[in-house]
Amino acid sequence: MLRNALVTAGLLGALATPALADTYTVDKQHTEAGFQVRHLLTKVRGTFRDVSGSIAWDKADPARSTVEFHLKTASVDTGVEQRDNHLRSQDFFWAEKYPEIAFVSTKVVAKSKDQFEVTGNLTIRGVTKQITLPVSYLGEQKDPWGNTKAGFETGITITRQDFGLVWNKAIETGGFLVGDEVQIAVNLEAAKDVAPVPTN
Repeated sequence: MLRNALVTAGLLGALATPALADTYTVDKQHTEAGFQVRHLLTKVRGTFRDVSGSIAWDKADPARSTVEFHLKTASVDTGVEQRDNHLRSQDFFWAEKYPEIAFVSTKVVAKSKDQFEVTGNLTIRGVTKQITLPVSYLGEQKDPWGNTKAGFETGITITRQDFGLVWNKAIETGGFLVGDEVQIAVNLEAAKDVAPVPTN
């Protein structure tokens, strides 16, 4: 009976112990957070040069995984200095008051071994909305220095006015100078941390 009790206690203890998640830190030198939006007739493309974030990934139970991703609004780069300064101004991102765009996950659903739906809160210019991102896992590789890297990509279209980005100019022939819909694409590379940490 004592042996059975010890076995039962051991099993209960194992069930109560949080699973270990692998943790990854976003590699900002090999991550691109880009966007495009219509300007008059064509589309303007840009990126954010300063990104950061972390991923806690429980491969055995993806629902326990978490994602956090940040962009510095002052790092916006469309290749035109005057336009970039306008985007940093109060008309658009107001980088001085709102220095970051942030995404923090609240739910992860595995659709297959390499396809996930990640729901979370996206905050732009102080406005937070819930979105769901379709995320593709691109696999893991070791770089020449022995670091394990993981790759992910995602994309979504948002309406900028939903986040307080309402500046525009009417044009003589009708319509407006800047489109409402913004296409966002993120290609993310993250470095695996040395030791896993418990998930909740």
